[in-house]
Amino acid sequence: MADTTRKTGSRRLARERIEILFARAAEFYPENPVWSNRCVELARKIGMRHRIRIDRHLRRQFCRRCNAYLVPGSNARVRIHRGYVIVTCLACGHRSRYPVGRPRS
Repeated sequence: MADTTRKTGSRRLARERIEILFARAAEFYPENPVWSNRCVELARKIGMRHRIRIDRHLRRQFCRRCNAYLVPGSNARVRIHRGYVIVTCLACGHRSRYPVGRPRS
């Protein structure tokens, strides 16, 4: 059987759906954080199904361990330590570390 999920049009559509789901997650978070987490789960499933990467600015908005939508000050702690931004998920305790000031090429 031919795999119809990876055609170029469907990948573009999948990127648009991922963007929309993250926008909805931000919109839903003040009312119901569980809905936001569900939007993140759906966006990740779409990305895995179509084998596309989630953009960096979106990838840093959720916890990789528990798929929680992260909002600094509410369910995420953000610290800067020795040249790294450390984002701690307060739901599961997972820490993500990103370098600060890395030159882009």
